[in-house]
Amino acid sequence: MAHTDSAPGDTGTSGNAGTEEATTAGGHAGPGAVWIVGAAGQLGTALTRRAPRGIGVHGLTSADIDVTDAASVRAALAGLSAGDVVINASAYTAVDKAEEEPERAAAVNTDGPAHLAAVAEAAGAWLIHVSTDYVFDGPAAGSAGNGVAPRVTPYEPADSDSVTTSPTVYGATKLAGERAAVAAAPSTAVVRTAWVYTGGPDSPDFVGTMRRLEAARDTITVVDDQTGSPTYAVDLADGLWELARRGPRAGSPTGAGEILHATNAGALTWWEVAQAVFAEVGADPDRVRPCTTDEFPRPAPRPAYSVLSPASWVAAGLTPLRDWRQALHAAVSESSVSGSQVPESPASDTPESESEVTEDTSVIDDTLVSGDAQ
Repeated sequence: MAHTDSAPGDTGTSGNAGTEEATTAGGHAGPGAVWIVGAAGQLGTALTRRAPRGIGVHGLTSADIDVTDAASVRAALAGLSAGDVVINASAYTAVDKAEEEPERAAAVNTDGPAHLAAVAEAAGAWLIHVSTDYVFDGPAAGSAGNGVAPRVTPYEPADSDSVTTSPTVYGATKLAGERAAVAAAPSTAVVRTAWVYTGGPDSPDFVGTMRRLEAARDTITVVDDQTGSPTYAVDLADGLWELARRGPRAGSPTGAGEILHATNAGALTWWEVAQAVFAEVGADPDRVRPCTTDEFPRPAPRPAYSVLSPASWVAAGLTPLRDWRQALHAAVSESSVSGSQVPESPASDTPESESEVTEDTSVIDDTLVSGDAQ
């Protein structure tokens, strides 16, 4: 377990005050200690590096905690105190593999948040649980959508209220995990995000993969019928720190938590993301060719449209994440200057990943099929 009493933080890039003291305009004194579960993943690493000064940070990796085991969770969080914050950046994110081992996916994505929430509730701490755009049940891309027209309106948090099950095991277990966490700790804040990346040349995420393929191949082909919002891990981390400093939602007699959506602004397809990456590194975007999801079927269906509305985030008094173009430019330029800024691969710590941002790409010959990074 990594612990720092006063994390230095990096220079702010997202518009959120990642290095400010732990106070808010509303007078909340900020959190006590912050416990980051999944600290070796992309998001967990970004959270650790972006920690505001003056906050004690406990980073928990899979070597420190097994979220599927209630006893392990209790032991790892034995030092949790009232006023502390637990940020759960852990998840089983292998979308296709989850179809083959739903029990394992459920243990991590459903039981894990429930165990964390129960311990947080007992200690008087607050859980921030990171979730995904895959919880919704909109039409799938390609023929898996059965001819249903794709959604064109960004999802609001309440749109999940009527969802009984997601089309994928991964999404279904994540939705169940949200509900289990809130049931165990009603003050839990659920933060859904999507298409998260770090973007370094060695990063396993979609942007990093595009950078490597640009250097290795003349052309690549990327799906152009899946629409979402790419989200820079640094920006998401800064947003989560702002939320942690703000504290639990006030004014609710029941102490009910909230569901928030946090992505960089804008919506585009994977093909458009790939073209933008090529442009950022000075390559010809026309070297990226579009294809359909049907051309490369996968075990788990992919949503045709999974854009998340930022309205809930703004209504909560939080700083909107910047436009995806600005974020991508920052990610590519910053990682090009200093390779040390690239987080370690989640796969180096656990096969199931400790992050919402594990790459799930398939390259067949010269074709990149897709990149799932929730």
